[in-house]
Amino acid sequence: MLDKILGKKDKDKKDTPDLRKDGKKSDSDIGGRLKGMVSKATEKSKEKINNNSEGGEKPSSGNKIPRPMPKPRPKPRPTPKDKPTLKPPLKKQPQKSRGPLGGITAGAGFGKGGPDDDRRTLVGAAVFGIILIVLVGAGYYFLVYAPYQDAMTAAKQTKIKEVNTYFKGPLALDPQKSSILAEIDGGTTPEMVLAVDVLGPATSSWREYQNQQIEAEKDPYNRVMITYQAGGQKNLIMKTSDAQTIVNEADAAVLSNLEIETPDTVAVPIIITRLQAAGGLVNVGDTVDVYLTTANASATSTSNNTTTNQTATTQSSASSPSISGATVLAILRAKDSSAVAASLQQSQEIAYNTLTMTTSRSQTANTDVEELLKAAASNTWDESTITSLLDSYGWRLSDFERTSNLGELDVRYMVVLEVPRENALFLMQNSQNLQLTVPTQDAPEWMITELKQIYGT
Repeated sequence: MLDKILGKKDKDKKDTPDLRKDGKKSDSDIGGRLKGMVSKATEKSKEKINNNSEGGEKPSSGNKIPRPMPKPRPKPRPTPKDKPTLKPPLKKQPQKSRGPLGGITAGAGFGKGGPDDDRRTLVGAAVFGIILIVLVGAGYYFLVYAPYQDAMTAAKQTKIKEVNTYFKGPLALDPQKSSILAEIDGGTTPEMVLAVDVLGPATSSWREYQNQQIEAEKDPYNRVMITYQAGGQKNLIMKTSDAQTIVNEADAAVLSNLEIETPDTVAVPIIITRLQAAGGLVNVGDTVDVYLTTANASATSTSNNTTTNQTATTQSSASSPSISGATVLAILRAKDSSAVAASLQQSQEIAYNTLTMTTSRSQTANTDVEELLKAAASNTWDESTITSLLDSYGWRLSDFERTSNLGELDVRYMVVLEVPRENALFLMQNSQNLQLTVPTQDAPEWMITELKQIYGT
């Protein structure tokens, strides 16, 4: 029994040499074997407990004890012929530029590493998006932004041109001009720019300036000369009160073309017919406008003979007078108009039975005005009597002719006109082609009376 426990068989009675003891036997073979068996059993039980704790299984009595794993043998080193070939290093891909979508470019970004179809789809979508953005931007620029900017530029140019038209000459540096230009430049819409008021501030500035000019440029006779530059230069001499009325009623469109100066006038005598002298119905102190009429001669020639046709046409050189507001200082009639011969005869006869009564009256007058003037100049006659006889003789004669609708038409007048110095040569050179007219706005008394009677005012 003990032999079975100790693992000994009857047939094998020989002791197995113990190599760990270096061939030395212990004092008791039985004790040594027991010690060895106990140590083996203890080691195996520890291994089973460890295996169960790791695998979660309890050791079973029927399990066999596994053999210990043999130590791994070192593998032989491979020869140079057996070494696997190394792969060539990958070439470094060039870094692609960043696209308009923040680094999303063809073959990179969110399509990298994906299938080819997905990558192409993403790249196509990115390109389509870029093209769409460009088209939308271009359409907005050409359809909305560019027309808006053109309208804004046109509106600003219009208002700036208006400012330069009104604020010119002495008002070119007026503070109102700077403020209006700043307001125009600050406009955000064409409507806002076009709504900037230019005429109002310009009118206010021009009225203040022109009223100052009237007070500064008036002459000793309380007159000024207004020169109007638009539509042809016109000079007008008038009282300061009339000039102030014009300035206070006009706007900047008119006032910007007015120039107020001190009158520098001369008296120019001209000899004209009664028709040219406004029908002879002008008196000293009246204001007249002077127009220029011309005679044109045209000549036509043929190959065989020459025919000259002269056509006299009277036409106005312009729609406005060449000289406006000239004053009549004196007017003289021809000498043959001074002879006056009048005869008045009256008779009456009454018969009653044998009584007869006869009455007769006769009055004759023969006066030569020139001789009367000579008598007055020589103090032969009483001056007061002559003055009452000759007071406005020429005018009263013309007025009688007007009221009687019967007058001497073939008569010449010498009229002395007060005109600006610069117009004196014009009058002297064109005296035969001048026409004097009387403006109804500054009409003489007889014309005002007639107009009121005609129109019932």
